[in-house]
Amino acid sequence: MGRAAGVLAGLILLLIAPCARADTPFHNWAAVVVAGDWHAHSGKPSETFDNARRDVAATLEGFGFPHDAIRQYSVRPKRYPDTRPGKSELETIHAGLRDLAARNAAGCLFYISSHGAPEGVQLDQDIVPPQLLAAMIDDACPSRPSIVVVSACFSGVFLPPLQRDDRMILTAARADRASFGCGENDKYPYFDDCFLSSAQTARDFLALGRAAQACVRRKEVETNAEPASEPQLWIGPDLRPLLPLYAFPQPRLTSQAQARGGSAKNRR
Repeated sequence: MGRAAGVLAGLILLLIAPCARADTPFHNWAAVVVAGDWHAHSGKPSETFDNARRDVAATLEGFGFPHDAIRQYSVRPKRYPDTRPGKSELETIHAGLRDLAARNAAGCLFYISSHGAPEGVQLDQDIVPPQLLAAMIDDACPSRPSIVVVSACFSGVFLPPLQRDDRMILTAARADRASFGCGENDKYPYFDDCFLSSAQTARDFLALGRAAQACVRRKEVETNAEPASEPQLWIGPDLRPLLPLYAFPQPRLTSQAQARGGSAKNRR
């Protein structure tokens, strides 16, 4: 309760401060957004994960995350000089998150879009298991609010290892289900598409998580994608009462995330 009360007091002071862009609730947060692969389920090249990486990062900036506190990673970084991502390697991502978190100490957000397996999430040629990802985030972002989003098949396996009292976790599927939308002609995977579209109207991350879940259910019914992926949302008891105070700016635009395309059904 003491830690939660301290965070609450800090947020109240923040919200009654002079209304300036620098004083959004996320002005001192660190964020990392990762594309973990560049192949469709068929094995052919696909831009789905890098499209999600780029537009999720732009959306976070629209929420008030500072531009220089958001770092992007791609398996093919040289292909994207406009966003200048780093290389999607676990040690590089870990070092980047630690560096950002040391300079932005109020909170952390980690988002990865990739293929998944019951053993973990794909990062280039490797599978990162849940316990390893949890250890990386715990090390880089100790004792502060954090939000972790894993967009991949079977990503519900990440829930137990990642759970902390001050953390929110959102996954694209439950532990025993695939997710959809990573064909070579898709713009985004279903879950990332729903995260981005829901971000345009959601008030905060709790509302965004619930809206993304509902959106995925609708898309899967519309496209006869089954069995349902059932995205998972978990919120720690210390963070739950504080999430409404981490409100997104209103009104806002999500810039690059406005245009959407592609609806082919492909498992990830």
